[in-house]
Amino acid sequence: MSFRGFGVLIASVVTLLSAPPARGAQQAGKVPHVGIVWIATPAYVAPLQEAFRQGLRDLGYVEGETIALETRFAEGVADRLPDLMGELVRLKVDVIVAPSTPAVRAARQATGTIPIVMVNVADPVGLGFVSSLAQPGGNITGLSNLTVELAGKTMELLNEVLPKLSRASVLLNPAHPDAELFMRGAKVAANTLHLELQVLEVREPGGFAPSFGEAKKHRAGGALVGTMEGLFGLHRKRLFDLALKNRLPAAVSGPSYYAEAGALMAYGANPLAMLRRAATFVDKILKGAKPADLPVEQPTRFEMAINMKTAKALGLTFPQSILIRADQVIQ
Repeated sequence: MSFRGFGVLIASVVTLLSAPPARGAQQAGKVPHVGIVWIATPAYVAPLQEAFRQGLRDLGYVEGETIALETRFAEGVADRLPDLMGELVRLKVDVIVAPSTPAVRAARQATGTIPIVMVNVADPVGLGFVSSLAQPGGNITGLSNLTVELAGKTMELLNEVLPKLSRASVLLNPAHPDAELFMRGAKVAANTLHLELQVLEVREPGGFAPSFGEAKKHRAGGALVGTMEGLFGLHRKRLFDLALKNRLPAAVSGPSYYAEAGALMAYGANPLAMLRRAATFVDKILKGAKPADLPVEQPTRFEMAINMKTAKALGLTFPQSILIRADQVIQ
């Protein structure tokens, strides 16, 4: 995946380097400790973790010498996040990086003072993490991925591939914090496109197969898959194998690696770019900036990946309008 630029939502930019060190700035000789808690497994997030480390290296940090990372993994079990965040608070880390919505929620509950850099959050204002994108106002700032807003766009793209689509299913995990917001965006798009929408709730991997059975009963011609963190992300290969077995074209509001796992198409922000950019927030905070004053950033560009192998297996042909816009074509 190529790195894309991320734009700050407001026009004015505060030059932090010219300002005097703020209270809490790192003292000379002190090695700052940065905690990061992943909801998934080490293997799953390895490329994302490396992107964050690369971002720190690009800023001149040397891990183990000028910065120390305290990394924790929930291994796909969201209920473990509060304990892991509590552990970081007890260690008195200087900054917590929370690269998922559930992780941000757990970090927010664990501390109201340690700066939190969120990444890959769909709607930080709607979820109550920040007061506004321009002025977060608390101890949380970072990057939004706009996944909720992309629900409608992804459904439009699916409808472009399937112009005769009249019934569609939406797969989501209702336990995920973004689920309600994602569903709201999907319903607006369905009304605009005159689609009959079916909501399929999946809380565990064993729920994939029954959900596709329900989609068949609904006579769904396509599926929109949302809230991909945790459950869906960890088991994406199984999910899309079942979608193909049930001959259900599936589109994802998310990164290109879901298309690589077998989804017909994926549309979303580049998570590697977001993790690399998160290092910039950490750097500013360690130099004295307050999260309350650092505007939340949103992606300015999105990537579309299409899976030609999946399309062929389903007997589908991508229209030229899709092919010319695709950033990645998986053969």
